[in-house]
Parts: sequence; C-alpha cells; structure tokens
Amino acid sequence: MSTTYLFASGKGGVGKSTLAANLAVLLAREGHSTVLIDTDLGLRSQDLMLGLENSVVYDLVDVAEGKCLLSQALIEAPSLPALRLLPAAQFVRAKDLEPRKLKKMISLLNQESEFILIDCPAGLERGLRNVLNAGSKLETILVVTPDDLSIRDGERVISLVENKDLPRPRVIVNRLQNDLIHAGEMYSAQTVAATLDLPLLGEIPEDPTFCVAQLRHRLAVDYQGEARQALIRIVRRLQGQEQPFPAYGRRKTSFFRRRSAPKFREVKK
Repeated sequence: MSTTYLFASGKGGVGKSTLAANLAVLLAREGHSTVLIDTDLGLRSQDLMLGLENSVVYDLVDVAEGKCLLSQALIEAPSLPALRLLPAAQFVRAKDLEPRKLKKMISLLNQESEFILIDCPAGLERGLRNVLNAGSKLETILVVTPDDLSIRDGERVISLVENKDLPRPRVIVNRLQNDLIHAGEMYSAQTVAATLDLPLLGEIPEDPTFCVAQLRHRLAVDYQGEARQALIRIVRRLQGQEQPFPAYGRRKTSFFRRRSAPKFREVKK
C-alpha cells in the first residue's frame, strides 16, 4: 500500500507543480516506487518538467474513457525506473474526468507503489474538487508563498479539504527570502503556518537554481543549493524522519550582503 499526497494551492504561481516534480524525483532516487499524477487538465506540465514530453502517447483521460489500460498510459523515466508519470490531457476540461474513475486509478496504483503524488490544478474550481472527491485516504499538502494573497486563498483550500472530511493539510511555504524576513518585510514560514493553523512540512528559500534548472529543462534537485537541501528535508519528513527547520529570517545577514542589498524607495508622486 502506498501513501497518496495531493499537492494543492489556492492560487497559481506558487511553485506547486515544480515542488511536486522535484519531490517525486528525490523519492524515486532513494529507490521508492513513485507515481506522479498530473491532474491539471488542459495545462499539462509534468511531462515537460521531467523531460518526458516526447514519450506521451496516452493520458489520464484516455484511461478514464477506456481508450487504453492504465499501464499503457504510465511513462517510466528512462534514467529513473522507480518513477512513473501519468500525464494530464492537454485538450480537455475538468468536467471530462469523473472522480470515481480517478479514484479507481489511484486504488490500482496503491497496490504497486510506495508513494503517489498528485499535482492538482491551482485554484478552487472543478479540477481540484474532482481530486478531493477521489478518495478518503488522501493527504493534502498545501503550497503557499509568504504573502497575504496566497495565505487567504490557501484558507479557502483548507475549507474545501475539511468539507470533504479529509485530514487537515500540512503546509510548505515557498520562496522565502531571509533578508526580507529578518527586516520584517516578509512573513516567516512559522508565521504562515500559525496563521493557517497547519503543521509546517517545509520551508523553501528563494533560490536561483530553480530558475536556472527550468531554463535548462532540468530540475532544481540536479543542482547544489539551499533549495535542494530544503527539498531533501521535506522528503525525509514524508518518510517519518525528524528534520530541523532552519527558520529563515532568524539569522542576521553579513555586513557585506547588507551593503549590497537593493534599497527600496517609494516613487515620488
């Protein structure tokens, strides 16, 4: 039996899909049989992130409609046999996927995988609701950034999860900047978790390796950096291991870094 994690966010652009892909790869590299399901119908992205875009023949909706077997739609990463991807369909809408059929797919994958990671559509519309309706054993991971808009939208996701009688989510706070937190301009991960009244699963700093990796069609875990270490700590926690939290913003930045930091001045009107 596997553990199924649902990655959700109230708004787009918080890095949810990127985190799901990187965490899936880390789990597979440790030898865990892992399936990544892309449920963002119409906006397929995980195949591109994993470098598998030329391997897609069938997709999630093809399986649901009986056009192929589940095994035919699953794509195995050539260099990482422990990881398989079930891609989303590009030219359909959320209504084309029935929750009961998605539930059946998850049930079948549960029998042969250790971890199932589901990348949900951003927002609160039918796409997310379809996934939430797909089973009672889903564990939700809410991805937010440390700003009021993302936090407020995250609260709406929590309400949806609770209305489905699912466990309260855990939260990953992405794109933290130590200097801004220390200066009191940005919320810390601990503050965000306390505001949402959720257990903190991970705090990920702003790291240029994410941008470089995306431009090179690679993943952030392929490059050394603070973000990679943060992702490794999250994977350890998903496996039940205790890991320290750096608590970004508590440490004082160096004199030279403070001198070189950009100055923020309001524009005179």
